[in-house]
Amino acid sequence: VAGPAAAPAPAAAPAAGKRIVGITSCPTGIAHTFMAAEGIEQGARALGHTAKVETQGSVGSQNTLSAEDIAAADIVLIAADTNVDLSRFVGKRVFMSGTKPAIGDGKALVAKALAEAAVHGAAPTGPRDLAAEVAAEKAARAAQRSGPYKHLMTGVSYMLPFVVAGGLLIAIAFALGGIYVYDDAHKGTFAQALFTIGAKNGFALMVPILAGFIAYSIADRPGIAPGAIGGMISGAIGAGFLGGIVAGFLAGYTVDFLNKNIKLHRNLEGLKPVLILPLLGTTIVGLLMIYVIGQPVAAALAALTAFLKGMQGANAVALGAIIGLMMAFDMGGPVNKAAYAFSTGLIASADNAVYGPMAAAMVAGMTPPLALALATKLFADRFTHDEREAGNAAFVLGISFITEGAIPFAAKDPFRVIPALMVGSAIAGMISMGVGCELKVPHGGIFVLPIPNAVTNLLGYVIAIVLGTLVTTALLRILKKPIEA
Repeated sequence: VAGPAAAPAPAAAPAAGKRIVGITSCPTGIAHTFMAAEGIEQGARALGHTAKVETQGSVGSQNTLSAEDIAAADIVLIAADTNVDLSRFVGKRVFMSGTKPAIGDGKALVAKALAEAAVHGAAPTGPRDLAAEVAAEKAARAAQRSGPYKHLMTGVSYMLPFVVAGGLLIAIAFALGGIYVYDDAHKGTFAQALFTIGAKNGFALMVPILAGFIAYSIADRPGIAPGAIGGMISGAIGAGFLGGIVAGFLAGYTVDFLNKNIKLHRNLEGLKPVLILPLLGTTIVGLLMIYVIGQPVAAALAALTAFLKGMQGANAVALGAIIGLMMAFDMGGPVNKAAYAFSTGLIASADNAVYGPMAAAMVAGMTPPLALALATKLFADRFTHDEREAGNAAFVLGISFITEGAIPFAAKDPFRVIPALMVGSAIAGMISMGVGCELKVPHGGIFVLPIPNAVTNLLGYVIAIVLGTLVTTALLRILKKPIEA
């Protein structure tokens, strides 16, 4: 008689559970986004791991990953068919995939991710790269933004290409056809065609884009249409960029409220982002802009424009000083961006624009990195070897109007460097406003100066840059102490 069957060998102990965080996203943001998330979560559980997946769907991000979630994670699994911002995951092991593998076999995808994930954004070795430091600082600041400031800056960042392209085309049109290029005498000319593209189309889209992407920052894609349409209404009734800002926030918070409070059956959820939220949001925002908000905002913008256009003498100099101080205070941070957004908004109304503050903002923003670049050459004993090398990059960033080029220097010696930068930028802004300089485009540094009519009073503008730079350089010489060998 056969003996009792041998007992089965004990199963191998499962590997210690891993913490997985992930993001899923698809172009429509409706079905595949959530199916992929479910596949990752089920696959992780089947392997004895835990997973938290952020879904970036058409109604916004859900189950959002916190900084603590990311810090505690062993790997980051991205299953997306759209571009996903990876700035939050620098230094973490990251694995990239489309949504299909997560939907088809989440367990296999998780296993593959655990085996093949690679560290994202590992610190480079070699010589210091100031441009890379500036880019990293911008990404870090963008990640730290929150609340209304974040939403406003999102709108401004999407609006800027329209302002730059439109402004440059208008300047080129003036250079080719004169300042009356828009009249009937120039009908059919190449110059008038450029003016039409820049002024009648590029500038016409600026306020709707500003409003649409403020709303997008708040309520994700369903907010774009109500925000952009509210921005169009703002332009039509003369409320300009102020009305666009109001319309953007109104649309964003309205759509966000509707999204959170309208509950539908799961099978009908797909109607919310493409039908219900845009329709209701646009109706509410449009009616409020026409009947309630638009006219008071238009009156406020008209009063502000008249005040700024009438500024002369001491008032203009004082505004230039304030803009200069703000531009240099945190070199690309919230205070700098507030001054920049204010100045950019004033040139966004093609028919009633004010260009003086934009000129002051750019000259004041160029001065800090230019001064530091000059100081590292003239007073090398006050800077480390790395800083002297970084001075070359700071010069390039300065002439390109990237104020953040001064950040690495200020971070190492803030109590000496920042006051010097602020004084020089204030003087540059004062000179620019005082002599009546105007700038028709919001960016470009010295590369826009040769374009006829892009800058008015070009000589005064160059003098403002030079004097602001020299003052800051002199102050750096006085305030910074020689580096001990």
